[in-house]
Amino acid sequence: MIKKRILNPGRVRQVAGGFSYIPHRFLTGGFLASLEQKEILLYLFLILVSDRYGLSYYSYDMICSLIQLTLDEYIEARDGLLKKDLICFDGKIFQVLDLPAAPSCATSPPYEDPAVVARMIRQSLQEAGHGTRKRNMRRKLPHSQTDDRQRGCERFFQGA
Repeated sequence: MIKKRILNPGRVRQVAGGFSYIPHRFLTGGFLASLEQKEILLYLFLILVSDRYGLSYYSYDMICSLIQLTLDEYIEARDGLLKKDLICFDGKIFQVLDLPAAPSCATSPPYEDPAVVARMIRQSLQEAGHGTRKRNMRRKLPHSQTDDRQRGCERFFQGA
């Protein structure tokens, strides 16, 4: 276990004035992993500007200006946070909600699963290999060269 020590005693953080916090479960419970980049940015902004009840009333144009989002990106991020039950919004006031029991979209999309990606690549190579054989036959390449290329590709992706 790492023994922690304060690195700069003159700059230790203290709670003064407003207070924002992110529960550790946001990371360990899969909530962070379930969010898109723009959703994370908006969520962190709303946490920073909210009061002790999670309420804030920044306008969309001010939010977009401060965190450098386009209007479309803002709407997409806001709607994503609403669907994932992390915030409420009544058209004027935001409320950052207590985290739900589990993230609504904690699982990675199938295209991010390395096994699925490897399978998709293999399928593409097999399909391309059939097309390559046909093209090579038209160009009068020896069949063995096509087989060698296919075997090389298959060996490369066997470790995936």
